[in-house]
Parts: sequence; structure tokens; C-alpha cells
Amino acid sequence: MTIPMILDCDPGHDDMVALLLASRHAELLAITTVAGNAGLEQSTRNALVAAQLFNLNAAVHPGAARPLIARSAFPPVLHGESGLDGPVLPTLTIGPSPITAVEAILATTRRVERCWLIGTGPLTNIALALRADPTLADRIAGISIMGGGIAFGNITPSAEFNIWVDPDAASIVFRAGIPLVMSPLDVTHQLMVTPAFGQRVRALDSSIAEFMADLFDTYATRYQDFFFEEAVGPLHDPCAVLALTHPELFEFRDMAVKVATGDGPARGATLPDQRHSKLDDPANVRVAVSIDSDAALELVIDAISAIP
Repeated sequence: MTIPMILDCDPGHDDMVALLLASRHAELLAITTVAGNAGLEQSTRNALVAAQLFNLNAAVHPGAARPLIARSAFPPVLHGESGLDGPVLPTLTIGPSPITAVEAILATTRRVERCWLIGTGPLTNIALALRADPTLADRIAGISIMGGGIAFGNITPSAEFNIWVDPDAASIVFRAGIPLVMSPLDVTHQLMVTPAFGQRVRALDSSIAEFMADLFDTYATRYQDFFFEEAVGPLHDPCAVLALTHPELFEFRDMAVKVATGDGPARGATLPDQRHSKLDDPANVRVAVSIDSDAALELVIDAISAIP
């Protein structure tokens, strides 16, 4: 059975791959955007780029331009000012929906039973939707996010970017009692694009393949500039989609996870209860801990090949 989903995102190089895989392997009902990897205007434009290039039959709904509790924006580094630095972006011939992200989430989940929400950016829109209509928690199948880290962070030693940007929203989502699947840095750093992978994509010899190869090459180079000793880039956001469409590729572990809020050094950390004792909190998250990266990358190649 094809899984119906709403993809809430902040494109972002890796969000583009998540959108591509969702369109290939799920029923993508709507795309909602949030400020994160870039500002809201850029994130919305980049989602429209994906919708246009990939021929997606899903409207793009702009959402939150700032976290629940406003803080200074994090400067665009990895994804650049555009959020999609690298490939030449097409001139848009489509525009966003006048329906906001929260309105779209609520309306779509009332229309389609047991829909999944996929969060590949800060969780502001999803938290706002839960605040606006608490019954949302009862009618969705669950939420699958790319976010957090069990052993390490990336924006701070303990916090991953998506959670760090809006930890208050993340805390609302983690405490909502909704089935929650989490793809943390621990698993997304197992799914790497390399120059060799970019060459494989470019060899597909289509305009879409050229666009995606440019995207992968820039992404891997930026990660080398800021994080790694070689040009490799983790495909974070596709994991949140594949964890639902291809769960056989993953190993999961049920954990009790809390989010650190506030402005201290632990802000945005996802704190798993790993005491392994009678004192453990009840598990609230299904955490992906490993992935068959070779099989996952083949799915990316297949999805790119499928676009005429």
C-alpha cells in the first residue's frame, strides 16, 4: 500500500532528494515549507523548483518564517544563501498555494485518513498545527523526522541543526504521544554521497541528472569545506522518507527521547534514556540506528532515472 504523506521541509540540497523519493515511493499529498536551511522565501522557492523539475502533483504551502520563540537566524553556510547553491536554478513557472502550511496540514489530514507527516526541517509548522488542532494527533498515522543525534550533534557538540533551530517546537512534537520515527545524525551519516556517486548520476545523461549531479557535487564539497577531510555529504533528509517506504533497509531501536530547550549549552540536544534499568522512561520514539546505504543510494539513482 502506498503511504500518504505531507512533507514539511526547508530545501536544502538533501530535502530535494527527500522530495524526489517521496514522489517516487509514496503518495505525496502536500509540501509545506519552513525557514531553516534558508529563509522562508528561499525554502519555498526551492520547494517550487523541486515541484517543477520533478513534475510533482503536490501544492507548495509556505509556513513559519521563524521559530516559536524568535532567536537570531543561523547564517546560511552549508547550503548557501539560496539554500540550493551549485546547480543553475530554473525560472519558475509555478507559484505557492495561498493556503498556509498549518491550514494545509490540518485540511489534508482531515481529508486523508492515517496520513504521515514527514519533517525534514525545524518542526515549527507541525508544532503549530498540533497547537491549532490537538485532534491532529489522533488522526495521523505518525510523524517521521530527520533530526537529532544520539551520539553527537552538528550545529553544537550535542545538538543537530533542525532540532537546535526550534527546540520548543521539537519538544511539543516529541511529547505529543504520536508514533514518532526519528532518523538522527547517527544513521544519516551512514548514507554518504561521494564524487563517484555524482559521476554515476551525471552518466544518466538527462537534464535532471545534470541538475542533481551538480547538487551532489556542491553538497559534498561544502561538507569537505566545513566538516570532513574529503568531499562526502550525508543525505540526511531522505532517511525520514525511506524509514517509512523502505523500513527493511533500517535497523530501529525504541527509545525514550527528550529535547533540551532553553538557551544553555545543551539547547536542541535530543537526550535518549539509555540507562537500561528499571528507571528508564517509557519509549516514545522509534530511532533508526543503521541503514543499508548501498541499497538506499540505488533507490536515489532509480528515482532520478525515472524522470523523463
